[in-house]
Amino acid sequence: MDAPFTGSVFLGMSVDGFIARSDGDLAWLTGGDEAGGAPDDGEGGDFGFAEFVAGIDALVMGRGTYEVIAPMDQWPYEGKPVHVISTTLEPDPRITLHRSSDEAVAALTAAGYRRVYVDGGRTVHDFLAAGLIGDLTLSRVPVLIGEGHTPFGPLPADVLLEHVRTRTFPGGMVQTTYRVRRDA
Repeated sequence: MDAPFTGSVFLGMSVDGFIARSDGDLAWLTGGDEAGGAPDDGEGGDFGFAEFVAGIDALVMGRGTYEVIAPMDQWPYEGKPVHVISTTLEPDPRITLHRSSDEAVAALTAAGYRRVYVDGGRTVHDFLAAGLIGDLTLSRVPVLIGEGHTPFGPLPADVLLEHVRTRTFPGGMVQTTYRVRRDA
């Protein structure tokens, strides 16, 4: 069965594969006190994110990711429909709330979106397990944090990937894009 849309992932992570510390701290990624500054791409810190977001129709994320983004001074997804999976969040006019991944998938499919940005550890994992991810862009920040949250873990089957490209940046970040193989 073909996926109802193509899920696309764009994540920053430590070299050891974590997207946040166990307590949710992101200072190692965003350039907090102990991190010695945010990663540098030599062009203002975008790492291709604006281009990526311009190519998607909508976003879906979990509550934890939304709670990191919600207080930002400028909403980074202006003009894009944002769907959040949560049973506890209060309504926010910038988002559409769903109580489960299945409910979100049904809504995204019904809306006719073709390419959806999937963000947040648990959400990425759930969509990978369901076969809804078509490509992953993983940006490895040159730091080992030892433990934390990962979008990867037990899956019902191996997810075979095809390398698309790898880029390196002046600050040492290595960004690799993979396409999920559908022939497996």
